[in-house]
Amino acid sequence: MRALLFGISVLVLADAPARCQDRQLPPNIVHIVADDVAFDDLSCYGCRDIATPNLDRLAAEGVRLTSFYAPHSTCTPSRAAILTGCYAPRVGLPRVLFPTDRTGLADAEVTIAELLRSGGYATACIGKWHLGHLPEHLPVRHGFDHFFGIPYPNDHVPERLDKNGRTRGFPPLPLLRDEQIVEQPTNLATLPERFVADAVAFVHEHRDRPFFLHFGNIETHTPWLVARRFQGQSKAGVYGDAVQCLDWAVGELMAALQAAGVADRTLVVFQSDNGPLVRAYPELEGIYGHAATVDTKRVHALRGEKYSSRYEGGCRVACLVRWPGVVAPGRVDDGIAAGFDWYHTFAAAAGLAVPAGVRDGMSLLPQLRDAASTANERTLVFWDNQRPVAARRGRWKLVLGAKAEAPAELFDLDADRGETTDRAAAHPEQVAALRAAIAALAAELGDGAPGPGVRAGSTLPK
Repeated sequence: MRALLFGISVLVLADAPARCQDRQLPPNIVHIVADDVAFDDLSCYGCRDIATPNLDRLAAEGVRLTSFYAPHSTCTPSRAAILTGCYAPRVGLPRVLFPTDRTGLADAEVTIAELLRSGGYATACIGKWHLGHLPEHLPVRHGFDHFFGIPYPNDHVPERLDKNGRTRGFPPLPLLRDEQIVEQPTNLATLPERFVADAVAFVHEHRDRPFFLHFGNIETHTPWLVARRFQGQSKAGVYGDAVQCLDWAVGELMAALQAAGVADRTLVVFQSDNGPLVRAYPELEGIYGHAATVDTKRVHALRGEKYSSRYEGGCRVACLVRWPGVVAPGRVDDGIAAGFDWYHTFAAAAGLAVPAGVRDGMSLLPQLRDAASTANERTLVFWDNQRPVAARRGRWKLVLGAKAEAPAELFDLDADRGETTDRAAAHPEQVAALRAAIAALAAELGDGAPGPGVRAGSTLPK
């Protein structure tokens, strides 16, 4: 498959000048993946103490999705699903990777970047990667022409200790350009602006051909370190300042698209990779002080948090889509959608066929174009590592007990978005149907251990 894609890419690139001359270009695609931002921490989703004017404008000029799910509740599996179009357990990356891991995205997986590059797209990953830090696992080995960023989160540093107070053996955090370390340890507070500058340069450099920019912000992941001009600007502490810095970054990217003359032929997607931190993490506070102090009194509309996919707060996140001439401005859409749907959506927008192994997503183009298409009855299953923990179909959400003997809970999300009232006793038929859907996928992907439908990740020997 990869050899075939390379051959197609050569042919398409050879024809690129002619395509540029007649302007019959597929859309540029900018996918902004925020980090650990809650569903309701943007002002266009009802937040009152964090100002996000640039994201609000994105919502006004496009569609705001209100039943959109990050594929998983932690970084590595969520990003693996986004780039491969599959549940993370299917591609062998069901858990968070650490700097001591030798595992990463398998070479056999055809990422959306590889597919788009085969269609003549210039591709760049800027910001956080977190799908393997060894050279064989980096973005430039998985379809990206360019990478400027960090290979894993900004809090995976030597100061991190295990539960027994011993070093975890993490190295100083590196900043990479393609495969080369350009700074180690890197200056975290400077990275948001440096990433934006690199992204703006990429947009201008490739204004005359289609491009795919995967932009992974880091400022909203602990530690919340931003430049001095962003500090103290929100009413929600250091986390709020970081979200407002993210909003600034989105504004800069949109201004770059406008200045390059490509804003009207660019599909822009904004989403978070999972829900927020809601509990205190003393280890991180001990390292970063106030920059890692979680406001545990902050109230969110959704139950749950990052690290758990059971309840809505772990995976249900903000998502905004702007595509002039295709997506009607100012619309709110409550149709069910997920992060691994972008693979099919971007492929459809570019006019490219999806590889056979990309199994779990679907194109969102009909939903984005037509509000009447949102009444779908698809089923989403939610995973914590290799174990299914919940499922949603239509208005109903089934949450399995944390222990095998614990009863499942059923919630009517249309009436009870906060998952406060268990309806399992009143609707046993819904419980049975969703249990069957979970069991069917678990038979394929496993429940606690990999199933027959799992493709191994890439683990390199020491």
